Amino acid sequence: MEVGVFDRTETSDKIISGSMYNIVIGATLLWGFALNWLMVKNIPAEAIRSVSPLVFFAGYFASCFFGIYLFRKSDNPLVSFIGYNFIVVPFGLIINVVVSQYNPEIVLEAVRVTGMVTFVMMLLGSMYPAFFQRIIGGLFIALLCVIVVELIEIFIFKTHHGVLDWAVALIFCGYIGYDWARANAIPKTYDNAIDSAAALYMDIINLFLRILRILGRK
Repeated sequence: MEVGVFDRTETSDKIISGSMYNIVIGATLLWGFALNWLMVKNIPAEAIRSVSPLVFFAGYFASCFFGIYLFRKSDNPLVSFIGYNFIVVPFGLIINVVVSQYNPEIVLEAVRVTGMVTFVMMLLGSMYPAFFQRIIGGLFIALLCVIVVELIEIFIFKTHHGVLDWAVALIFCGYIGYDWARANAIPKTYDNAIDSAAALYMDIINLFLRILRILGRK
């Protein structure tokens, strides 16, 4: 994603205003969240759980990588939007299974907290882009370490420590600020707005899932 989206410095596409660019990012994100909400409301979690884990995750990764391929290789906004949906749908299935385990009030609280945190991190990303550029190396290493530790805990020690959820939530807060700063540093086109929204969508959903786990334990 990074090579295909945030390293773009030149374009032959039509440049749009900064306000329109941010509106397209916001509208694309809202579409993804609305589609996820519809999936949660209309697809029974039991139906998803009944699918073989091997088949489910094979389809999950195939869909995500195909979506990323589409908006990396295309400068057509429509094609990029189709690729975005190939990411939103498998994420929605994961969200469906996860939120089915929690009280709806906790889910709504997690949505509210995620929205507020996202707004703050986008604001900080606009104000201090150089700061987020400096810390991205540390965020990446921290995320890799947390993933390795979490996998060891789950598959070897059969446990999970809540501090890891806090760590991942903080890491993705940093990624939201970083990706928002980068989104506003590349040429402002319709295609780049949709591609940037895809990156931000994945950051925000990962943050939401961790906040949901943290609030669920309370």
